[in-house]
Amino acid sequence: MMKIAIASGKGGTGKTFVATNIFYTLLKNNYRAMLIDCDAEAPNSIAFFETKLVKEIEVTQLVPVINTDNCTYCGKCHEYCNYNAIFILPPMKIIQVIEDLCHGCGACRVACNFEAISEKPVSLGKVNLYSNNGKLSLIEAKMNIGVMSPVPVIKAAVKHIDNQAEIVILDSPPGTSCPFIQTAGTSDYVILVTEPTPFGLSDLKQSVATLRTLNKLYGVIVNRAGVGNRDVYDYLKQENIPLLFEIPFKKEIAELYSVGKIASEHDSSLSKQLFATVENIILKYGSSNSKR
Repeated sequence: MMKIAIASGKGGTGKTFVATNIFYTLLKNNYRAMLIDCDAEAPNSIAFFETKLVKEIEVTQLVPVINTDNCTYCGKCHEYCNYNAIFILPPMKIIQVIEDLCHGCGACRVACNFEAISEKPVSLGKVNLYSNNGKLSLIEAKMNIGVMSPVPVIKAAVKHIDNQAEIVILDSPPGTSCPFIQTAGTSDYVILVTEPTPFGLSDLKQSVATLRTLNKLYGVIVNRAGVGNRDVYDYLKQENIPLLFEIPFKKEIAELYSVGKIASEHDSSLSKQLFATVENIILKYGSSNSKR
């Protein structure tokens, strides 16, 4: 199995477009492929496929419940909490758990010597398993509104990858924060999708810096090639970063995507080039443990 994350430093570069089209071309070429939508705040990959919901799995986190009858208001639980999720005013005998800030680490229970803290499950979101043509092939991470971090939901989604899959495409959250790091850290290779604009270049640089810290293999697809300027290409050449593929700026592609259609299903040239790009990655890095 090889896991390839499709990521971008900013939203709107075409990350999901690339992920869904690569997934489609892999299925078309008889690969046992899976698509994991890790953009848990706004998942939309399944909109491009005819799917059937197979299973819905709730993702929960244990948060503390404080028994004020046993609590001595010593403040140890507050001191141990790195996320400021326990509010306490000892003189007024007020203590409260701020559930939205809690990360479920359990440090407060370790700190308490008076058995005043128990735990309860709180829902963070869901992992939805979908079948396509009768086979489990799509997994969607979907966090609840108001949850502080989608990372636990992303972790839960990745755990349900079918071991029989040959290639797993991870549609990563945009940006370079914890959700991106969690997804990229799970992968064997990262395809960064950018656009030839100043904003595209700025966010591409941030993504590259993060992946270098993670010691990950990566390459770049330039979407909407033909607009903007050449600064992105100059940067790739200067930093010796592989330019994997260019997707031209075409009205026809945008129209297909806007109505939820897979462009590579209607554009054989795009399909062939995307498939060749992924095959080259698999052949070059599929059995390699070397890192950039």
